[in-house]
Amino acid sequence: MGTKVRDIIKVIEDFAPLRLQESYDNAGLQVGNAEQNVSAVLLCLDVTEEILHEAKARSCNLIVSHHPLIFKGLKSLTGADQTQRIVIEALKEGISIYSAHTNLDSASEGVSFEMAQMLSLKDLRVLVPSEAGEGVGLGIVGSYENPVPQLEFLRRVKETFGVKALRYSGQTQHLVIRKVALCGGSGASFIGDAMRCGADAYLSGDFKYHDYTSYGLDMLIADIGHHESELCSRRIISRLLREALPECVTYIAESETNPIKIL
Repeated sequence: MGTKVRDIIKVIEDFAPLRLQESYDNAGLQVGNAEQNVSAVLLCLDVTEEILHEAKARSCNLIVSHHPLIFKGLKSLTGADQTQRIVIEALKEGISIYSAHTNLDSASEGVSFEMAQMLSLKDLRVLVPSEAGEGVGLGIVGSYENPVPQLEFLRRVKETFGVKALRYSGQTQHLVIRKVALCGGSGASFIGDAMRCGADAYLSGDFKYHDYTSYGLDMLIADIGHHESELCSRRIISRLLREALPECVTYIAESETNPIKIL
């Protein structure tokens, strides 16, 4: 019989149930049929036309993304924008598309947990716990056994996440970093939570100017980029599928590009 789309979905949702997604989100099966047999899976952060072309070239008939392709809904299918063109082409080519977004963020070993592991943080706990269950929620707080000098820590962050230009609060008074809070994606709204937990540093994406002026003196704030912080979502899904369905062919997209360029 082989692996079906629903088998892939079960593995992902056993780890990151849809009930964990935020109310504004649209995680789940976006395009296609859950009963379809899967030839191969392509993992990505964003579904673009380049990703769809790669899926076709590598004979993948299932794309699993972190960011939902269909987020705000579709009112027409005329090919007027990229989302519509992707849906039309995916249906024509028999390619299903599934997204695991804020449910993967909130899972107990989800995106922020993976980021903390990449930085070798210990004693991990959830930054903003969810009412959906124990050990789930957004963001992570961890610590180093031995304090790390601030510049060494920033260099470590830059290298770990492949950040080309790291924006951080230069006025902070913390010379060394022990406790770190972080959140994959756009986590500026959780700065207050990071402050209240006593973090020396807070890492996330999409900070605004006044986030630095309001909090940067008391805590090191570093914007590692939305894209850079969530690339690890592909590795999480790859590991889940490799362990649960070793016979399923899975690729991490090679055509993935950051929509934000730095000159």
